[in-house]
Amino acid sequence: MQPIELRSDNCSGVAPEILAAVAEANNGSALAYGGDEWTARLQQRVADVFEHPSVRVFPVSTGTAANALGLSGLCPPWGEVLCHESAHILKNECGATSLFGGGAVMRGLAGDDFRMSVEALDTALATARWGDNHASQPSVLSLTSPTDFGTIYTTQQINELTALARSRGLRVHLDGARIANAVAALGCSPADMTWRAGVDVISLGATKNGALSTDAIVCFDPAVAEQLHYRVKRAGHVASKMRFQSVQLEAYLTDGLWLRLASAANAAMAHLAAGLRALGLDLVADPQANMLFARVDPGVIARMEANGLVFYTMGAGQIRFVTSFQTTIDQAADAVLRVRDALG
Repeated sequence: MQPIELRSDNCSGVAPEILAAVAEANNGSALAYGGDEWTARLQQRVADVFEHPSVRVFPVSTGTAANALGLSGLCPPWGEVLCHESAHILKNECGATSLFGGGAVMRGLAGDDFRMSVEALDTALATARWGDNHASQPSVLSLTSPTDFGTIYTTQQINELTALARSRGLRVHLDGARIANAVAALGCSPADMTWRAGVDVISLGATKNGALSTDAIVCFDPAVAEQLHYRVKRAGHVASKMRFQSVQLEAYLTDGLWLRLASAANAAMAHLAAGLRALGLDLVADPQANMLFARVDPGVIARMEANGLVFYTMGAGQIRFVTSFQTTIDQAADAVLRVRDALG
């Protein structure tokens, strides 16, 4: 029985278009540290895709680096980053934001479907000890879309949260590790989800969605970009052979490749989720992108694994399925059949 990979989109391969672009960039020599033609073209490509002429892009090696360094340019050392209580920056990055932010702290706020609520943010801002040097000062709102549980903020929800944050002087960061999946699912423009909605900096995920070895920080604020010019270098993320990072991102964003790849992953998850609902599985949240959590008895989990399904168990009888651009509809349909067999 052929295994079906559902652990993570990090387990997927590289999109052929991106591999071909890397191979083509391997011809000849190029100036190091971003002084190459591919990095110059990437800056223009990002400006075109996000419809923002002064945007700056900084290729980095990981999504954690993109989040932590992007936030470090937005938050002073005495500041506080407000995020959802399930946010990746809070739960899964080993305090990287505090490290690169010189001690900045993170505070998790509540909200249904793993999205921060306006009410929770309003309460946090209304009860903050503004001007009290004994307390960290709320400085940045960080949103994750899709969330770590597969739900998505609509552009209206982002606008509402950022408007409230900006009314108290906060800057805004978007963790977009899977932003292509969110843009593809909503059918909106990248600009409408980001700077037009009040976002200053985004972490642009690519590795999860077909890139080889790079993610990026995309910055819409020139003053913050000036900081990142130095912060990224100090953190060791200015690659000497940056052309091989930049060419991946350039190919990723060219002719809508990033959205096609994400749409394939979303479609496979939609098929999988529909089948699991029909089987009566208890889903933790409605999967709106390419990630699904479900509550399953331990015995069923063991039988699913024996049936060749490869996935993560998250404790307390909870499992996670993640589809990638390589997951086919046939594989999703086969996975449903294997789950049905495991349910007995």
